[in-house]
Amino acid sequence: MIKQAKAPESLVGQVGREATRTIDRSRRSLDVLLGRHDPDVGITPKDTLYAKGTMKLYRFRPVTDDVYRVPLVFVMSLVSKAYILDLAPGQSFVEYLLKQGFDVYMIDWGYPRAEDHTLRLDDYVMDMMPRCLEIVREKTGQDDVSLLGYCMGGVFGLMYGGAFPESGVKNLICVATPVDFDGMGLLRRWVDPRWFDVDQLVDTYGNIPAELISRSLEMLRPLERPMSYLRLWDNLWDEEYVYNWRIRYKWVQDQIPFPGEAYRQFTKELMWGNKLIKGELELGGTRIDLKRISGSVLNAVAEFDHISPYDATKSLTSYVGSEDKQDLTVRGGHVSLIAGRSAVTRLWPTVNEWLSARSL
Repeated sequence: MIKQAKAPESLVGQVGREATRTIDRSRRSLDVLLGRHDPDVGITPKDTLYAKGTMKLYRFRPVTDDVYRVPLVFVMSLVSKAYILDLAPGQSFVEYLLKQGFDVYMIDWGYPRAEDHTLRLDDYVMDMMPRCLEIVREKTGQDDVSLLGYCMGGVFGLMYGGAFPESGVKNLICVATPVDFDGMGLLRRWVDPRWFDVDQLVDTYGNIPAELISRSLEMLRPLERPMSYLRLWDNLWDEEYVYNWRIRYKWVQDQIPFPGEAYRQFTKELMWGNKLIKGELELGGTRIDLKRISGSVLNAVAEFDHISPYDATKSLTSYVGSEDKQDLTVRGGHVSLIAGRSAVTRLWPTVNEWLSARSL
């Protein structure tokens, strides 16, 4: 039997389909412009175990009684809100790991107040992180912990491990984590000390405004935003596309201020001095030595990351003293590495497989 070729869509059908899509575009464009039906994010149930200032330590409620022995602690960046790792149901890294049987905690630094401009990296790494991890150990009865940090959160994980080598960090997962700041591309050029006066900036503003952070990141790819709007218009008829676009847009645009003294320190010690990999960084009088990190390390990097460029992230495992270390390179960008289709199919399963074998 000869298979009949599928008849082409009639002109009337094409016109009808496009008319329906145009109506959907008009309706959904108003929802986007007016912020109606804004997607809910960060809704995985959790409890606050400890708070200091704006910082909070959360424990996400387990979905199974049979959890891995070693608790997992997410360490947030200073300029991102905690929900970026707990997006909508089905798109939440936290939710995924809970379902795999991990006991998940999170250190959320919160939205800095004006008076928080005096906070330094020392305060976060040498004071608040140790206290949070002490509470996790008390809660679980376990000496071992796993840390997972995204972007600057991974830098904090490295600093903590390099400062407290006997602290029981059994596993460290760094995702899109810059370590060689000479490889930071345009961001490194923009803050070149020959023309960037970080002291005047911090002394003037206190906390570095969120808008300045957002615009700086946006200018790394100045056409990304207008092209994103064009793609949105072309797909406004697609409810799923619009929903996912709004979640990504909320993430990218929802930055928070960078505490001033921490920014001054970050710029001078890391962006200018690259002291983390040189073994010259000191916090609270303690030298941060990455070679003292002996726990298992997983370094996940994005090949086309424009915020934490590949040149800044790829060499991380070469600087730690761990014998058990692994690199994962994903074709994608800064956001798609940890959220989206490539994350769901590559990063999340890899983290689950890698960490489950080391959390018994």
